[in-house]
Amino acid sequence: MELCFGWFLLVASIPAIFAQDISHGSIVVDGTMTVAQTDDNFVCATIDWWPHDKCNYDQCPWHYTSVMNLNLSHPFLAKAIQAFNRLRIRVGGSLQDQVLYDVGNLKSPCHPFQKMKDGLFGFSKGCLHMERWDELNRFFKETSAMVTFGLNALHGRHKIKRSLWGGDWDSSNAQDFMKYTISKGYQIDSWEFGNELSGNGIGAHVHADQYGKDLVNLRKIINELYKGSQSKPSLIAPGGFYDEEWFVKLLQTSGFGVIDVMSHHMYNLGAGVDPKLVSKILNPDHLNKAAYTFGNLTHIIRRHGPWTSAWVGESGGAYNSGGAHVSNTFINSFWYLDQLGMASKYHTKVYCRQTLIGGNYGLLNATTFVPNPDYYRQELEI
Repeated sequence: MELCFGWFLLVASIPAIFAQDISHGSIVVDGTMTVAQTDDNFVCATIDWWPHDKCNYDQCPWHYTSVMNLNLSHPFLAKAIQAFNRLRIRVGGSLQDQVLYDVGNLKSPCHPFQKMKDGLFGFSKGCLHMERWDELNRFFKETSAMVTFGLNALHGRHKIKRSLWGGDWDSSNAQDFMKYTISKGYQIDSWEFGNELSGNGIGAHVHADQYGKDLVNLRKIINELYKGSQSKPSLIAPGGFYDEEWFVKLLQTSGFGVIDVMSHHMYNLGAGVDPKLVSKILNPDHLNKAAYTFGNLTHIIRRHGPWTSAWVGESGGAYNSGGAHVSNTFINSFWYLDQLGMASKYHTKVYCRQTLIGGNYGLLNATTFVPNPDYYRQELEI
């Protein structure tokens, strides 16, 4: 998919909205020059792990939209995914690194996520049973979804101090899980390693040299398990917020050809509870600040990892489940369209929207499974 010179963003017209005297102009699009190229499956949406009792700011907007309990038989859900004509779905999120796969020689207890005062993000470890994994894969096949699955990158590690975790990653549970997946013939387009453990992390972090070492191990596992396969999945990392020094160190430590994709997360609107959320969305200067991250990542990939490409692995605009009555309404389209255009311009191959369903930023309503109606009925009040 090519992005042509002269592409423009809807956000560029915002100043005219506020002007009392409306002046007319014309826009000329030159479609003869290619600026950048994205993957054919550029548009992506996420399904998260959050249970129904995940709450922010006295709101609990996740309902039953988790990987664990989403109603896969709902006809609207399947039709919505099929309407994208091969939607990429990224299975992942904050609790990803606390998921145990109930398969093989797992020695740890495998229980559902439960609220836990001292647990990471306030929850215990959770269990993905293979019966549920079977259901998910039947659903993915029926809807022709392209799957990116985020693996647990904290398994076997221990907390050293505060949010720093150390020790080698225990790959045994993930390896058994991948073996099961292959034995059932399930098609996984890409395996992603960890969620928001880069830099200072969100809740937890791992040093880049250790992370790189673990990725070398994971690459060997993937190469061995998919030996002779015509469709070997890509390896994606780190699925976290951009930190230049950490990302460079990761590329240098892991080395040539280990990582296929450098994925990063983007929440450039701040907290969902911010009362200035709408004004940020309507402020081109604020939205343009994201260009620094996109441009910087492009630069370090060219310099330190030209064998990789860039993805936005997760982006919901406003973090902590998004902004109620903002992230699920028409006004949020200004942020979303701007991000899609900017990401494309900076050679981002895939852009994963947080979320397909769940939280305040779902493309689908968490209770009705239809596109959020507020996108279509909200009037912009000036």
